[in-house]
Amino acid sequence: MPISEQQVRRWLSAVKTVGDTSDIVAAEHLEWVSILDDAIAIKLHVSSVAGDPKAMEAIAGACLEAIRQGAVRAGERVRALKVQFVDKAGGVIRESSFEASPKGALRPAGEAGPPATGPSSSSVQPAAPSGAPIAAHTIAVGAGKGGVGKSTVSVNLSVGLARRGHAVGLLDGDIYGPSLPTLMGLDAMEPNVLEGRFQPFLTHGVKSMTVGKLVEADKPLIWRGPMAHGAFKQLTEKTDWGDLDHLVIDLPPGTGDVPLTMAQNLSLTGAVIVCTPQRVAQDDAVRAAKMFEQLGVDILGVVENMSVFVAPDGQEFDIFGRGGAQQMAQRLGLPFLGALPITMDLRTNSDAGDPSANFEGDSPPRQRLQRAMNEVLDNLESQLALAAVRHAKTAPSLTIR
Repeated sequence: MPISEQQVRRWLSAVKTVGDTSDIVAAEHLEWVSILDDAIAIKLHVSSVAGDPKAMEAIAGACLEAIRQGAVRAGERVRALKVQFVDKAGGVIRESSFEASPKGALRPAGEAGPPATGPSSSSVQPAAPSGAPIAAHTIAVGAGKGGVGKSTVSVNLSVGLARRGHAVGLLDGDIYGPSLPTLMGLDAMEPNVLEGRFQPFLTHGVKSMTVGKLVEADKPLIWRGPMAHGAFKQLTEKTDWGDLDHLVIDLPPGTGDVPLTMAQNLSLTGAVIVCTPQRVAQDDAVRAAKMFEQLGVDILGVVENMSVFVAPDGQEFDIFGRGGAQQMAQRLGLPFLGALPITMDLRTNSDAGDPSANFEGDSPPRQRLQRAMNEVLDNLESQLALAAVRHAKTAPSLTIR
C-alpha cells in the first residue's frame, strides 16, 4: 500500500525542535507533505532556526530518522526524502536531500539551497547538472506566458531538425497541460515499457514522450510542485531515448518547478524563448530570459511566433503587430532566430497531428511558412555550433593550405 500523507505526519510527530514543548506537527511547523511513489518531500517553517544552518541540519536529520523508523515499522520503502526550510513568504532558505543506498538505507544525497537571504529571486543560484547528457544538444523551449505557441514551435523545430537528418527526441515538459498527444498524432498509440524503461513514440521522424499518454486523456493532474518535479524527472531519466543528436524539451509556461528541475538534472545546451509581438508577451518573455540567466543556461535565441497572418491568397495581416519580439531580443542582447507566421494550414495540421505537412506543399502560405521555418532552423543550428564551442564540446580549427 502506498505511503499516505497521514502516515508521514504521524511519523513526524516524534520530532521536536529546541525550545518547543510540542512536536513539529502540533506546533504547525510542518507546512505540507508531498508524496510521489516512494519519494517524500516536506516543507518546514521554523522561524527560530532560520539563521542557524546547524540547527536546520539537526531537524532535517531528526525528520529523516523519524521517517526511517516509521517506514520500517509499517513495512514500507522510502526511496528519497527532501526536507525544505522556508521563510514566512515561502522562499526556500535551506534544503536537505536523502536517497536510498543500494541496501535501502536513507543517506545524505548532498545539500543544496540558497543562503538564508529570503525569497528574493536573486537568491536562485545556477545548479550543477547531474547525470550524463541524454543528447549531444539539449534544447529547452520556454516562454514566460502561455498561449504564445511554444508547443507548436517545439514540435516544428523537432520535425524540421529530423528532416535535416538529425536524430531528435521531443519531451513534453508541460506536466499539467501536455500538448504532444494532439500535435504529434499520438492518440491511437499505446505506451510501452520495456525492461523498466518507457519506449518513446516515433512519429514524423521524432522520438517523443509525454505524460499525456500515461494518464487518462481527460483527467486533470492536480499535483503539488514536488510531484510535477518527480514526474518530469522520471520522464527524462526513465525513457529509452537511444542515441540523440538533439533533445527538445517543451517547457510549461512560467518559471516554476519544471524549469528548475530541468536545470538541475540535465546538461542543457541552451534555451529558445518563444514570444509573440505584443508587449504583454514580451514582458513575460523577459522574465523567462532572466530565469534562464540566473540558472546559468545559455539563451540560443528568441523566436517571434504569430508574427503575421498569411491568408490563403498570400496576403499578410499584422494581427498581433510585427517585430516586437525582435526588438525585445535586440534590447536584451539576445540572438534573434526568426519570425514564424500563422496560417490556416498550420492550425489544421496541428489539430490533425501532422506537423510534417508544414514542410510540404507549394501554396503561398505554405511556402511562406517553409521559408520562415528554414530561417529559424538555420539560425538555431548556427547557435548550437557556437554553444558547442563555448561549452568546449568542439574546438575551433584552422586549416592552412
